Amino acid sequence: MHNTQAFRSAGLRRYAASWLLMAVTLLACLPALAQNPVDPKAAPNTFVQAVADNALQAVKRDEAVKRGDLNRINQLVDELILPYVNFEKTTRLAAGRYWRQASAEQRQALVDAFRGTLIRTYSGALSNVDDVSRIEIQPFRGDPNADDVVVRSLVTRSNAPSVAVDYRLEKTPDGWKVYDINIENIWLIQNYRNQFAQQIQQSGIDGLIAALNQSNQK
Repeated sequence: MHNTQAFRSAGLRRYAASWLLMAVTLLACLPALAQNPVDPKAAPNTFVQAVADNALQAVKRDEAVKRGDLNRINQLVDELILPYVNFEKTTRLAAGRYWRQASAEQRQALVDAFRGTLIRTYSGALSNVDDVSRIEIQPFRGDPNADDVVVRSLVTRSNAPSVAVDYRLEKTPDGWKVYDINIENIWLIQNYRNQFAQQIQQSGIDGLIAALNQSNQK
């Protein structure tokens, strides 16, 4: 398999929709549009619901995002998604045992490259944000004192069946952060772990970084 083909698979394209839903759920509303305060240290379902209620309208009003403007999407990711997502943990778990073999420089390069892949993956899907009419967070049924929880949601779409989306969150000193997402019973980290392992076995960690960066330039 060629380097870039591993990252243009049907599985990756499937996750364009899931990362769209994550972006919609996690984008904190711009200050001028904010209606409900978001407390990262609230109960996990309360936290996600508050962000979702604000975010959906904010994203729908941003015409640049709906046009797939990558610069604008990057700006929103830097300002509004990163505070609520642990990209480093997502990348570390996706790399699996190979993470321990990577140098500090390789780890940072891999995080940056993977972040670029995820941004580009859902940038096109964001143009369809108007199809999402509502995000309903399900009642939380886990241990409220746990440090690692799953929040379940139902995303209602106007022209398609509703989609069940689960978010895995960890409790940090700064509050809850999302690091994995499940759609169609496939967790994102597990999906990419298989692709990462294949690429690393073929060309090493540097080869994986190069393949991600090459795909990001397309």
